[in-house]
Amino acid sequence: MAAANAIEMRGITKGYPRVLANDRVDLDVRKGEIHAIVGENGAGKSTLMKILYGLTPPDAGEIRLEGTRLNKHRPSDAIRAGLGMVHQHFMLVDTLTVAENVVLGEEPRVAGIMIDAAAARERVEKLSSQYGFELDPDEYIENLSVGLEQRVEIVKVLYRGARILILDEPTGVLTPQEVSELFVILRALREAGCTIVFITHKLDEVIELADRVTVMRDGRVTGVVEAAETTKEDLARMMVGRDVLLRVEKAPATAGDTVLAVRGLAAVGRKGTKVLEDVDLEIRAGEVLGVAGVQGNGQTELVEVLTGLRKAHAGEVLLGGADVTGLTPRAIRDLGVAHIPEDRQARGLVLEFTVAENLVLGRHHREPFSRRGVLRLDAIREHASELIRENDLRPPDPDVAAGTLSGGNQQKVIVAREFDGEPTLLVASQPTRGVDIGAVEFVHQSLLEMRDRGAAVLLVSAELSEIMTLSDRIAVMYGGRIVATFESGEVDEETLGLAMTGAWTGGATARSDGDRRATPEVTAA
Repeated sequence: MAAANAIEMRGITKGYPRVLANDRVDLDVRKGEIHAIVGENGAGKSTLMKILYGLTPPDAGEIRLEGTRLNKHRPSDAIRAGLGMVHQHFMLVDTLTVAENVVLGEEPRVAGIMIDAAAARERVEKLSSQYGFELDPDEYIENLSVGLEQRVEIVKVLYRGARILILDEPTGVLTPQEVSELFVILRALREAGCTIVFITHKLDEVIELADRVTVMRDGRVTGVVEAAETTKEDLARMMVGRDVLLRVEKAPATAGDTVLAVRGLAAVGRKGTKVLEDVDLEIRAGEVLGVAGVQGNGQTELVEVLTGLRKAHAGEVLLGGADVTGLTPRAIRDLGVAHIPEDRQARGLVLEFTVAENLVLGRHHREPFSRRGVLRLDAIREHASELIRENDLRPPDPDVAAGTLSGGNQQKVIVAREFDGEPTLLVASQPTRGVDIGAVEFVHQSLLEMRDRGAAVLLVSAELSEIMTLSDRIAVMYGGRIVATFESGEVDEETLGLAMTGAWTGGATARSDGDRRATPEVTAA
């Protein structure tokens, strides 16, 4: 008799030094359902999925896939058992075609020797057509949008016979239109008999897509609920253990003088290609300018130029009316610019340093943290203890290494450091990427507090809900240019999504007083 569950995990336990990542976790996923797993950073979701897929061995517990027990399995064993995993960061070769990427490592062959390219193309085309993926087997990956790249990743696991799919944060870099298209595909897969597990921080998506939801906190399961019988507020409470403010209370902006003005900015990449072209923008004191765009359309490069991490090829950057184009990162910081980088581990922290040391980075060479070139460790530690208390950093230990903290607490270290000292301009790039709902609430409130204290805030985010919630004005980047600018209360997600894919043809005006309004006319490409 066929098993009722596609996945059964019993008593899964996994410990690391000083951390019990999974504490006797039970998970049941029914055949043919879409099952969401939610929880804060450090709740144990990723560890549980790594154990399921065979990337990490458990200390204790039992796993069954469709009734068959897996013992000390590896990813190759999981794949043979019908399990496929689509990772948050795609694993594709840009210079190969869709078909070549899908069959890579599992190529069909003629007489067991020669790769049968025609058969590969035919199989990929059949899978694409069967589930409505609309993929061209002969197109190169480097020419695809992020949404289409994700479809290639899903076809890869289906090609290998997956009946159970794990998707890790599948909508993190998609436009609203691409999210809707993905949901259509996932529902079609479910109707075809596939079982889908997806991990996400977006509770709206959980309610819309999932059949059932498993909630985790502190390494344990706190509840399993039917998605149709719960609310975002209930899920958030189960995740965090308290009521969470899901809506940001934002007073109208009181904009002052222009703090940052960018004129005709251009920059080139490593191969001499243009990554920024003729970018104009301005931000005033006491307002948030949100920059929306699909990943890879110049947002990262814009932030790097503004913070001194990349040289401008042309144009100028004016801070308080003074030309700061080409200044070093330290010189720009000393002029009152704070920066929350998009990659907190590579650019925001020194993971081997203590929390106390990380909390003074960028100011460590100045009083009261340094005197005559010698660090004053007592002053650094005292300063850290104060910021830890004010920002509820966990664990509340200034001497612990930053690399041992959860993702959410690492982000809170950066936010606490960058907000300290009353900056005049805050450049926040993907400030809530990969952090849990409690840390998102903290970051959002902090950004608005900074705005209300008179700072100019440049917010770059792939999360449209974040852009629309926090921004007073919204600029959209596509192909290294700003293609449209809107008042935040006069634009919807669909229109922003069209602009993000280059399909916006409405008229956006930008007057010298900074008042920018968009006409409602939209024509899809």
